Amino acid sequence: MTETAAHSPLRRLVLVTGPSGAGRSSAIRVLEDLGFEAIDNMPLRLLRALLDNPVTDTPLALGIDPRNRDFSVTAITDALGQIAAVPGVVPELLYLDCSTSVLLNRFSETRRRHPLAAADRVEAGIQRELELLAPLRARADILIDTSDLNVHELRTEVEHWFSPGDQSQLAVSVQSFSYKRGLPRSVDMVFDCRFLKNPYWDSTLRSGTGQDHAVQAYIQGDPRAQEFEMKVRDMVLWLLPAYLEEGKSHLAVAFGCTGGQHRSVAMAESLAAALAQADWQVSIRHRELDRRKREEASA
Repeated sequence: MTETAAHSPLRRLVLVTGPSGAGRSSAIRVLEDLGFEAIDNMPLRLLRALLDNPVTDTPLALGIDPRNRDFSVTAITDALGQIAAVPGVVPELLYLDCSTSVLLNRFSETRRRHPLAAADRVEAGIQRELELLAPLRARADILIDTSDLNVHELRTEVEHWFSPGDQSQLAVSVQSFSYKRGLPRSVDMVFDCRFLKNPYWDSTLRSGTGQDHAVQAYIQGDPRAQEFEMKVRDMVLWLLPAYLEEGKSHLAVAFGCTGGQHRSVAMAESLAAALAQADWQVSIRHRELDRRKREEASA
């Protein structure tokens, strides 16, 4: 390798895929706004020519659509291998995921025809596409579940993972959720907070959230809370350098409780603050609080 090549900046190349209706096109537009050269629905057979004849070092975002005539899991796997073999290019697979019920609602609201189904068999088309994409979902470098995200929240999530900056840094996402609504599907670590004293049973705190000082103080009144908080913080801080050394660029940590309003929110806030204080790149999202805000806004 020449000295120039050895010191040239790495070029990011993101393959973006996921089921129809999950937000793939919206994510590609966000990447374009972030400075990526975006090409949607590009035939995979043209990838080799694109890599062999780079015009600039601008990062690339390529939308991969199951409707492509040359689409297949094998073709995309081969494409990732081709990209990885190009010096100075860093390949990533971004998968936009979404629950079947939400996809059905989105197609119903827009009255769009599903690309893999007859006009009256939308659900069958969704299932067919999810089965087709399952191997890619399993190997995704970044998975964003858009089931509970509006277009603005999706933009924030994509910007968190792909905003320009030091790519040697590890980006950490800290989330809270309710077990009643199921586990988040795009997290690496999950911590269960349901053993902690629950503010819900205090009528003066029930309508509050884990972002409120009174709620946080109530939770800290549980003799197990501070030790749990400390052990989780110390473990995550201990693991982050190892993940970074391994080459991982994204890590998602989630805290769950019964309703996703109090204990999980408080613990997520605490960990996010500790990581930020330790100079890690961190974002925070409260799934159920975000849902509640949307419901109140639409009421």
